[in-house]
Amino acid sequence: MASALRLARPLSNLQQYAIVTANYWAFTLTDGALRMLVVFHFHELGYSTLEIAFLFLFYEFFGILTNLTGGWIGARYGLRLTLWVGTLLQILALLMLVPVAATWPKLLSVAYVMVAQAISGIAKDLNKMSAKSAIKTVVPETPGASRGDRQLFHWVAVLTGSKNALKGVGFFLGGLLLTLVGFNAAVAWMAAGLSLAFLLTLVLPDGMGRMKRKPAFSSLLSKSRGINVLSLARFFLFGARDVWFVVALPVFLGSALGWRFWEVGGFMGLWLVGYGIVQGAAPGIRRLWGSSEAPGPSAVTFWSAVLSAVPALIAVALWRSSDPGVAITAGLAGFGVVFAMNSSIHSYMVLAYTDAEQVSLNVGFYYMANAAGRLAGTLLSGGVFLLGGGGSGGMQACLWCSTLLVLASWMVSLRLPSPQSQREALA
Repeated sequence: MASALRLARPLSNLQQYAIVTANYWAFTLTDGALRMLVVFHFHELGYSTLEIAFLFLFYEFFGILTNLTGGWIGARYGLRLTLWVGTLLQILALLMLVPVAATWPKLLSVAYVMVAQAISGIAKDLNKMSAKSAIKTVVPETPGASRGDRQLFHWVAVLTGSKNALKGVGFFLGGLLLTLVGFNAAVAWMAAGLSLAFLLTLVLPDGMGRMKRKPAFSSLLSKSRGINVLSLARFFLFGARDVWFVVALPVFLGSALGWRFWEVGGFMGLWLVGYGIVQGAAPGIRRLWGSSEAPGPSAVTFWSAVLSAVPALIAVALWRSSDPGVAITAGLAGFGVVFAMNSSIHSYMVLAYTDAEQVSLNVGFYYMANAAGRLAGTLLSGGVFLLGGGGSGGMQACLWCSTLLVLASWMVSLRLPSPQSQREALA
């Protein structure tokens, strides 16, 4: 039936973009909710922050491998296939978690959840790589390089911003579902909802994102200087976020400040919603400052330099403040705005450095570095928080570590070439 519909009335670029975005939104809701469910559920069972971090080890590790090979698969067989596989694997991972019980031995529980999280990590990065790459293939061609770059920046900002806003809703949803129906029923309901979203993707065209010439396996590693430098900067940037946001922050809010599950999930969810709104509004924010053109390397270095000061200021405020709740909430708001501008410009730059023919290969390589940064940040989040003694001391240690990682991202980004010179060099 789907095949007949495609033959009778081919989908427009806008319809393809809408379907890919809708599937990505549904996936993101389950991904954000699952993150909160796992952190809260296992913290409630008495797991330490380092043990909780290890639950996400395979999630991030397999994301690295998936981005690297997923881009190559997408280039050879089309982005529709990688989008389908990613969505179906997430449904499988959610169903695997339905029977998890508090009575299971800790070793069995950790190993089983790590395997389910590995499948979820593969699913998340296949889905994200497919959605981000699809923008380059469906964005309408516009006369003039400058106008086309602005249009691309706008579409990327909308997809990335809306995704992160919905991930914030997912954080709140995870805390709420855990409170209302419990861990097992929550993952079952999410699997059912994502199954409905999968049906939307059946009408996508078969050749979306497929290269005319089949890429060799050796093409997995990017030959573009711009992609390589940006990928390294991305590694440090997302390590800097996750070193305090993934494990340390929710545990700190729950254990040190006494917040309840739904309050922590709601707060972190609202933060991500705001973060996503800023990402989506990034082109408009730049226009307010008089920057009407698409961003370049100078924008990356500027926002990285500004971001490096934020976690340091939060750490100092925690050390000096008698009210850690105010220091964290106000500081996190500032971090979210500046980090959102960084991330939105990064997401545009990776597409600006590539062409539609090789987009999935380059985007896959880039998000491989992103996943590696998340892996490093997640492990550091649990380990540094524990070594810092937990509580306010552990949180401060994570924030100082974040500061160093942002500074590393800024230093790397100083070597970024301009997108135009990069495209000319590869032509």
